[in-house]
Amino acid sequence: MVQGKKALVTGSTSGIGLCIATTLARQGADVIINGFGDAEGALKHFQQCAGKGLYFSADLRYPSEIEALLQFVHSELGGIDILVNNAGIQHVSPIESFPPEQWDDILAVNLSAAFHTMRLAIPRLKSSNWGRIVNIASVHGLVASVNKSAYVASKHGLVGLTKTVALELATTCITANAICPGWVRTDLVQKQIDAKANSESLGVEQAAQKLLAEKQPSLQFTTPEQIAELVLFLCSPAADNIRGSTFNLDGGWTAQ
Repeated sequence: MVQGKKALVTGSTSGIGLCIATTLARQGADVIINGFGDAEGALKHFQQCAGKGLYFSADLRYPSEIEALLQFVHSELGGIDILVNNAGIQHVSPIESFPPEQWDDILAVNLSAAFHTMRLAIPRLKSSNWGRIVNIASVHGLVASVNKSAYVASKHGLVGLTKTVALELATTCITANAICPGWVRTDLVQKQIDAKANSESLGVEQAAQKLLAEKQPSLQFTTPEQIAELVLFLCSPAADNIRGSTFNLDGGWTAQ
């Protein structure tokens, strides 16, 4: 279903993004990964799993670097068919002590970067009259939690932005949808688990289960593989008329 398609997955040097990129590549897509962290290790893992792949290190806080990223995609792949906006950062603090620079960075990476990638990619998607845009939002794009003002604001914004873009593209063969995971045991979430373990004198696994119990009735983490398979489905012909939808992979979090 994605054989020969050209894809960009942002924030894909680890966790959810790397799993999405690897899944698309295993199904025959040409994929460019992007992100910080261990880029060399991520690319090596990606190439071992998928047999091919390219990396570009754009800092998504800056529109000029996003423009360079899309130019790289176009020059290396000759176009783009699938855009997955996965990059995200987090900071936890009450709003009165929330560092303004953290607010700016989170809004830039989690929301503005998706605006810029879509703004730049859509003309190229229109030229072939086929495309898939999948924005990895969060359950926090639908409901709020304390001490996460910037993250919640950015993810709510991303869900709304996705709906707007889907409507603008409604008469084309380009779709835009959002995936809203609950707790996924990424590095971001592991930091929260470790903090809970330390502050409450719990074992790490006890802290993980307590974190799940607060919000996620299934008491199971959503996995990167489940998210990647949903991305793959949204790229299939079965999803041709799914537009502006949000898919909750949250273990019942928002059903409460």
